[in-house]
Amino acid sequence: MMLAATAHAQQVDPVIDPPAASEVPAADAAAPPDLPTPPQGDVTTLGEVRAIKPEDDEALDLYRFKNPVKFGDNRFSRDWSEPPSPEQVSMGGGYIMMGVVKGVLAAGRGLNKLTGGPDQIQAAIARPPPELTPEQQRRALQFCEQQDGCDPSAGK
Repeated sequence: MMLAATAHAQQVDPVIDPPAASEVPAADAAAPPDLPTPPQGDVTTLGEVRAIKPEDDEALDLYRFKNPVKFGDNRFSRDWSEPPSPEQVSMGGGYIMMGVVKGVLAAGRGLNKLTGGPDQIQAAIARPPPELTPEQQRRALQFCEQQDGCDPSAGK
């Protein structure tokens, strides 16, 4: 009867007291007591934590040496390109074919420079949205009123 009354008191009261030693069954007597919970008013919350994916997609090796020196582009990085691997050479048709392609590309750049033609790859330039004349705005408003009214400021 006393156990039922204690269980009822625990359901009503939000703070749960540990049971007395006389209420613990003999099998649980050897178990360590629960640690006391801190009061809810003194809880410290941490700030937001974000996990950022590493820049490279290589497997993470904790024992790999990571160079602490970060270096950027220098004056030679524009003109230097790494030589192709044997796999890249074979996929590109061999050294002769790669040389022919490189020569054709250089000739094309030279021809564009001589003739003043545009580059083969150009940056995209966005155009401004079209402006309506006052007559077109009046017709659009008239059409909108015929369609059971619409918000003319929604198109702006």
